[in-house]
Amino acid sequence: MNQNPYYGSGFYQPSGTPVPASGQNGYYAQQPAQQSTQAVQGAQAAQAAQAAQAAQAQFAMASGQLPLEQSYIENILRLNKGKQATVFMTYERNSSLGTQSYTGIIEAAGRDHVIISDPESGKRYLLLMIYLDYVEFPGEINYLPQGQAATYPPRR
Repeated sequence: MNQNPYYGSGFYQPSGTPVPASGQNGYYAQQPAQQSTQAVQGAQAAQAAQAAQAAQAQFAMASGQLPLEQSYIENILRLNKGKQATVFMTYERNSSLGTQSYTGIIEAAGRDHVIISDPESGKRYLLLMIYLDYVEFPGEINYLPQGQAATYPPRR
């Protein structure tokens, strides 16, 4: 007897094992081996495509560029690394912090955080994007990598 709780339930379907046949309640049919081979080949093709996209993104990031149509806040902050900025944050209503601003040099930015350093005090702040209201720069900001025009796909 198989110990897998999903066996025969339609969730566990390795090649050549019984699976529910359509239209036959409670009866099982043999899964064709060709179907599982096609599924494996399709999964391998999808993995290869994802690896190619990741390699392109890594190359673009290594060369100081960002992939097109990615004007997310963290990418804009990365493009302005080394510039002075004031980051405005609002914390939860019940917090004693309320609204605060932090002025410093942008050191790094990720999907959920930004790191700035205050050259006067030597402090570094790791700020969470969830509390971010807006960012102020005293001068011009880099929005897109040099030489790249903004091309966005149509919304669906």
